[in-house]
Amino acid sequence: MSAETSTTAETIDTTDDVRRTTLAELRQWLSADHLDEVERCVPKLRAQLEELGPLRERVVMVAYGGGKDSAYTTAFVRTMQLRLFEEAGETFRMRVVTMRHAGMPVAVMHNIDRTYAALRLDQDPDCEQFLIDGDEISPFHVDLPQREHVIARNRLDILVTGHRTLGDGRPTFCNACNLSAAHAFGLGASHDGGVDVIITGDSPYEQRTYLVWIHRLAERMGVAPVGDDRAGFRGVLKATDNIGRAYFGDIYGKGETDLIEERRVHHDTPDQLRFFSIYDDTAYASGDHWDLLTDFLGFRFDELAFSFSESDCGNPALMAHIRGLKCERVFGRSYAEGLDEYVAFGKQLMRKKEFPDQLIEMISARYEGEGAVERMRAAMDAYALDCFDITEEQLVCMVHSPFTDAGAGLPAYVKAEQPHLHGELTALTDLLTSDAAPAADQAALVAELERFSGLPLAQLRVLANRTGRSLTGMGQSGVVDLILDGDPHKLRIATRHTADGPVVDELISGR
Repeated sequence: MSAETSTTAETIDTTDDVRRTTLAELRQWLSADHLDEVERCVPKLRAQLEELGPLRERVVMVAYGGGKDSAYTTAFVRTMQLRLFEEAGETFRMRVVTMRHAGMPVAVMHNIDRTYAALRLDQDPDCEQFLIDGDEISPFHVDLPQREHVIARNRLDILVTGHRTLGDGRPTFCNACNLSAAHAFGLGASHDGGVDVIITGDSPYEQRTYLVWIHRLAERMGVAPVGDDRAGFRGVLKATDNIGRAYFGDIYGKGETDLIEERRVHHDTPDQLRFFSIYDDTAYASGDHWDLLTDFLGFRFDELAFSFSESDCGNPALMAHIRGLKCERVFGRSYAEGLDEYVAFGKQLMRKKEFPDQLIEMISARYEGEGAVERMRAAMDAYALDCFDITEEQLVCMVHSPFTDAGAGLPAYVKAEQPHLHGELTALTDLLTSDAAPAADQAALVAELERFSGLPLAQLRVLANRTGRSLTGMGQSGVVDLILDGDPHKLRIATRHTADGPVVDELISGR
């Protein structure tokens, strides 16, 4: 036997041992019901893959956002991969992709890393782990620093959309992020020869509903693909790309071609790409696989990474913070009252998503007790600054949204938050509504605007040319609200818009 042949044989033996050991451990940690679910899925997945060619040449992708549900999905797919190897002597290549955004805490990266280690993905040549930062795709590494251009992009998206919506949670943080997620799906599915199958936890009904919603939204916005461009997953991504271009063209101005182009959704996916749903064959409720999640995969419900109905993102807690700021600074009530309103809303979302009682109780405890409100406020101010380079002053400006409608809200904002600029109101309005370059003697005023808003003058001028949302949450902001229409993550609440005013209905959204 040659040295080369010997090395290859040793590699195969090592890989075989890794796979046998990992499958044995998964069989210990998965319940009998979950193992039965794997057995139901394996023949269906094998048949679908072998329709496309030899099993060993097929590539299967799973999106791992870093949360509890996608951690379980990743473990489930790994079990299917190993079970197929045990049965057939060969198996598919497993590609796991994670889209990272600026709001993903380091704790989420460590959850992902522990999951990969438990499943021994880094020891198996038929496993790939990728991290997607904007347009960059790279092998996953737990210590890979955040990309500065992604932070800058996310920061701008948050501030501009927040100013259109009075800081409403869902559009402010999720509109651009969801478009980025679609882009990451397309990029991951087409990278390095592409994939054959994407495994999802969505039911076929949910997939069809999402597809119909995307195409209808594109039609309502006047950007629907036609003919063959509508077909399949590629058609969904094309429609999403069109929606994204219309959306970003609206919030940034159609002349900002660079900002729009760098937010495009990748849709050059393989022709043979198919979806495989495990929804009907396995239970997602984390309470059903708690030990697997926390003891075997090493999943930790970190205080920053676990926020309300998400376990991969700190932004929902920031949404609660912003609600507190709005109540305090816009409505003249207390920060704590606003926090309570969002916590009640967030817990309803958790129940709707069938979160285990212990996780709902964990969220409740975080906001209760002496000093809890002050501690969470300080934590979210630090999070906003560390992750997005956004100060509390800039968040307060955002919830006032003083720049839309030609600066209609500017007098009230300046009186409340920037009284030293009261004598400059006319000059500020002229700056916002002019197309001319600022004069030299206006430099200090421009600097002040950009300091407390966090936005460049060019974007403030775009805001001045747009219609903002009313305090009741009724949609008046064009394509921004079209995307929110039909989204289930919203609720009408009873609140007050002044300290002693009447009770009114307000539509709020979040995660």
